[in-house]
Amino acid sequence: MGTAVHAGTVAAADALTAEGQIVRIRPVTAADAAGLEALYHGGSVDSLRMRFFVVPGDATLKAEIDRLCRPPSGTHGSLVALSDGAIVGVASWERGDPDTDTADFAVFVGERSQGEGIGTLLLEHLCAWARTCGVTRLVGQTLAGNVAMRRVTRGLDSDAEIGTVDEVVELSVPTTPGEASLLAMDVRDRSTQRASLGPLLAPRAVAVVGAGRRPGGVGHETLAALRDGGYTGDLYAVNPHAAKVAGVEAYRCLSDLPGPVDLVVVAVPADAVAAVVEQAADAGAGAVVVLSSGFGETGPAGQAMQSDLVRVARKHGIRLVGPNCLGVVNTDPEVALNASFAAVTPARGGLAVASQSGAVGIALLEHAARNGCGVSTFVSLGNKADVSGNDLIAYWYDDPATTAVALYLESFGNPRRFARTVRALARRKPVLAVKSGRSQSGRRAGASHTAAAASPDVSVDALFAQAGVIRVDHLGELIDAARMLTDQPLPGGDRLAIIGNAGGINVLAADAAESGQLTVPTLTPHVTAQLAACSPGATGHDNPLDLGAAADTATFAAAVEAVAGSGEVDALLLVVAATRANDVPGTLAALAAVLDRHHGLPAAVVVLGMSAPPTTLGARHAPVFDLPEQAVTALGHAARYAAWRREPLGHQPALAGVDPRAARKLVESALHTGDGWQAYDVIAAVLACYGIGLLTTAVALDADAAVSAARAAGYPVALKSADPRLVHKSDVGGVRLHLRDDAQVRKAFAPVASAGDPSCGVLVQPMAPGDVELTAGIVHDPLFGSLVMFGHGGVHTDVLADRSFRLVPLTDRDTARMWQGLRSAPLLTGYRGAPPVDTGSVEDLIARIGRLAQDLPEIAELDLNPVLAGPDGVLAVDAKMRLATVGAEPDPSLRQLRSPD
Repeated sequence: MGTAVHAGTVAAADALTAEGQIVRIRPVTAADAAGLEALYHGGSVDSLRMRFFVVPGDATLKAEIDRLCRPPSGTHGSLVALSDGAIVGVASWERGDPDTDTADFAVFVGERSQGEGIGTLLLEHLCAWARTCGVTRLVGQTLAGNVAMRRVTRGLDSDAEIGTVDEVVELSVPTTPGEASLLAMDVRDRSTQRASLGPLLAPRAVAVVGAGRRPGGVGHETLAALRDGGYTGDLYAVNPHAAKVAGVEAYRCLSDLPGPVDLVVVAVPADAVAAVVEQAADAGAGAVVVLSSGFGETGPAGQAMQSDLVRVARKHGIRLVGPNCLGVVNTDPEVALNASFAAVTPARGGLAVASQSGAVGIALLEHAARNGCGVSTFVSLGNKADVSGNDLIAYWYDDPATTAVALYLESFGNPRRFARTVRALARRKPVLAVKSGRSQSGRRAGASHTAAAASPDVSVDALFAQAGVIRVDHLGELIDAARMLTDQPLPGGDRLAIIGNAGGINVLAADAAESGQLTVPTLTPHVTAQLAACSPGATGHDNPLDLGAAADTATFAAAVEAVAGSGEVDALLLVVAATRANDVPGTLAALAAVLDRHHGLPAAVVVLGMSAPPTTLGARHAPVFDLPEQAVTALGHAARYAAWRREPLGHQPALAGVDPRAARKLVESALHTGDGWQAYDVIAAVLACYGIGLLTTAVALDADAAVSAARAAGYPVALKSADPRLVHKSDVGGVRLHLRDDAQVRKAFAPVASAGDPSCGVLVQPMAPGDVELTAGIVHDPLFGSLVMFGHGGVHTDVLADRSFRLVPLTDRDTARMWQGLRSAPLLTGYRGAPPVDTGSVEDLIARIGRLAQDLPEIAELDLNPVLAGPDGVLAVDAKMRLATVGAEPDPSLRQLRSPD
């Protein structure tokens, strides 16, 4: 899990400089005074003048150091950046009034560390810290000639410079980064990750420590794989008892090597690994791959040893893969790195693979090799102590050898950051994932419909859907989809043509297409006439096209040519069944030539009855499958991914009438009395801060007050239990509707109040207009953040029925998709002559709920049910809200490496 910032404090974090080196960022302590003094005294006259506007004397520097070393509080915080244990930069924020939402900031980076992005890192982390203390903007001044500082602030906000007076530039940086700032931050992150992982995936020299003399050992086999794979750099074995191992020159220890190494592969007992990493640092290594087991997977003691190992690596600026991993592979012929003890050596190709499980990694490599799917890079993450999926996603973004990415993940360290980085990758390269745990994903515990419906697996599905990740159910499906996506063009739509010489298989393929959200369109008379001319023996001349078992090579090729060139379909599925009467090799060769001529049209081929069919067809490598269902499923994944990529990403909508500061004060005031379900007046006040309409409601503690409230509201009215903990009010008699006079209200009061805690009284509401009942809500997850739910509502609606979910932040595209993807969406657009609902108001409501969830993670659960929608807008009729104090959670906006703990 990434280091979190919370509750006005900040934990230490490791981060990458522009060159990919590791720096540690942590709060200043009193013990840092000497280090800060050295930092300032090492600065040039010009650097000091840029920071202090004058060349400071000793008294000024002492006062500044004393200020920085003060204990942190709600009005002050200071951070240092350390490299190799020395302070190389410092940043601070200060505000005189704890109630103001702005604070002054200052940043200073040592002379020799300038230009490495350390100032930007410090300011990013400073913003995150100040944000938890209620600071919304950091303000400051710099000299016009301080180009470096101005570049740093503009990197966080292009509008940071708000004015210049007498060569002094006024600066203002929001502590919460906007969309443009996050995009710029991700660009920086990708650049630093690529530099950082270079020694791992493109090393110039590799040493294997623990390479035994006998075959069969992990170290020996990894060394042999490097040798046999033709690794292009310098290769060394480290074994104190051998002159050579697997034909490779061996050395007693890393310090005896004739030259520096970039990558050290470690295969020694767990308790000896940390010492090897120390030696690797002395040998110049920038990365280590720890194959050894006996760490976090073994329990608390192993986890402690693993944490210590990461600290050792970080201290020396080394990236670590594993421990307990299979190794890494890079098939680029200029590198030819196979630092893995997997039995399968993958062929070169465009698929990058990351697997948290070694066994799953082996299965993926084997299945890919068997099906002709080439691999660009393979990383077995093992215990994922340092290098994670997020790091690799950033690396693969600009990797020219990678055209698609496959992930097997058992956990997410920082899901919110993963969502943003993987979405950026998916906009340019397909990302496929098998996420384990579907069968173990039960409902969340909670007393609201939203929490009950939002299982952990729902969060994963929402994350993948928003990020454009293609989620598959099993490894075979992943490789099938990867074959369709690594070498083939993306479909321009969902229209599939099925052409084959096996009518029954064609029908099965058409059935699979329908369930896979593909269409099998009717062809125009012009094309059917062409087909009739070239394939007179066919059974009909439409789609799917059954050419008959006796179709010869020329007929097959001519039919495919006619359909491929028609422009009426977006993808082809060709079915070739072998019989004694046809020339399957000749037919495949002819079809390959046709497909190569139409290389812009994606195609899949199914070959039946051939003992050793090819894995691909033609120079364009159209994949060949064993079964039609496999091919259609892969084509369906490709079509849906292409549709997602064609859609605009969307943006966070601007919302009028939102007062987050007032809402925060309400929430903090409520939390002073403790976590839990909130009274109706608190809920209404918080929702009003976000412009969320809630039906006018009065709380009545006795029957007389209920009658008075009913008269004020105007008959007919509804009475509901005011107990905030009650979920299914109608099921226990806690709701009475259409009460038309005082007598009915008096009679209903006691049973309605008694359905919950009678001391809470009842809610009195006018009967609200509306044609469609909807429901909306929030549930907060410490890892994934807040999840927004929207769906068909009503008191009798099953909690797992027609619902859609999205993780915050929501874009305008998300708000539209949430209602458009419902099975009941036609009810909102004028079903059977009913007036259409104002869907603009629906989307506005979803957007406001999303902003509420984003700003106030303390909202653990929120239910708005029902929400009545009609031509004139939407109105929430009932609401439940549970508040809970938020602890340490991963910050998605911070560039930082995984915490070693």
